Amino acid sequence: MKAVGVGVIGTGFGQIVHIPGLREHPHTEVVAVYHRDIAKANQVAEKFQIPYACDRLEDLFSIPKVEAVTISTPPFLHYIAAKAAIAAGKHILLEKPTTLNVAEALALYHLAVERKVLVAMDFEFRFVPEWRYFKHLLDRNFVGKKRLITIDWIVQGRADPKRAWNWYSQKTCGGGALGSLGSHTFDYVNWLFGSVKRLCGQLSTAIPERPHSDGTMRPVDADDTCNILLELEDGTPCNICISTVSYQGSGHWVTVYGDRATLVLGSGNKSDYVHGFQVQQAEVGKMEMEVMPIPSEYQLPQTYPDGRLAPFIAVCDRFVHAIRTEVPMLPSLREGVYSQLLMDLTHQSHQQRKWLDVPSLESILQKP
Repeated sequence: MKAVGVGVIGTGFGQIVHIPGLREHPHTEVVAVYHRDIAKANQVAEKFQIPYACDRLEDLFSIPKVEAVTISTPPFLHYIAAKAAIAAGKHILLEKPTTLNVAEALALYHLAVERKVLVAMDFEFRFVPEWRYFKHLLDRNFVGKKRLITIDWIVQGRADPKRAWNWYSQKTCGGGALGSLGSHTFDYVNWLFGSVKRLCGQLSTAIPERPHSDGTMRPVDADDTCNILLELEDGTPCNICISTVSYQGSGHWVTVYGDRATLVLGSGNKSDYVHGFQVQQAEVGKMEMEVMPIPSEYQLPQTYPDGRLAPFIAVCDRFVHAIRTEVPMLPSLREGVYSQLLMDLTHQSHQQRKWLDVPSLESILQKP
């Protein structure tokens, strides 16, 4: 198979995960890297021996070997970069959150359909072995009729009030726990359990200011704690608690209580968001949870010290296959639109202090 030439837009997460992952994949070639500061672009290009460094998107798109791009800029730049890439006919692997709001996400969706451009979302939990096996068990009705779902993602990544102020501190730039972690959560809720009927959200900011590089303290208006109640289409209640400012937080846990069994997917790993997950179960009548071994067919071919790398490579694998065979991509921009919709409604629910109905994905994808 001919390698897909890729331009990397964004050099933060881009050089931590995207570039290493693309270099590991046998059918992708990193052709160019973009940063608005050409010195930074040159530095990254030299570090990874990338042929081209660009500080203008149009220069990157004009490189003949660039067939696709990955976008891992801060969220407020996603729409601008993705719109330009689609207009240039470049396929996209887009980081979460999709955009700043669902209107931007829908505009990208319709433009991509019109231009026949493939847009993949990097919702990598769908490719983590323990998560895939957890879904397998749910799909086979392991727990029986679901009674309650709880999701707790409690971490300490931004618990230190001395951590510097930047775009992540600003709601208008797409910062906050809802965008960084809630975007994943809303995607896997839809993937594991189906669509949401209605929701109610409460967002808060425990650390109201952070130090800026100029020595001043700057206000923080992005959320760092999210409490969200969902009612799924099948009536099951789902309670979500997300925090990025909790010292010694419990980690990332999804628990499904059913009339036959309780099923738990979770990790207490405080240093890696992917390594450390286990699936546990207890059938009705059992007094203790039992760890379930993950069958070999769910394992990824290789693991890396950074747990995010292997599932990202798996996303790339599906991305390349979709480009070369025209098989539909999953997760795609459709899933990105739905995750963004649920985030927007959570913000609205918090502002209006009430439950809100969630329209179906198909209804919002209809072009006006």
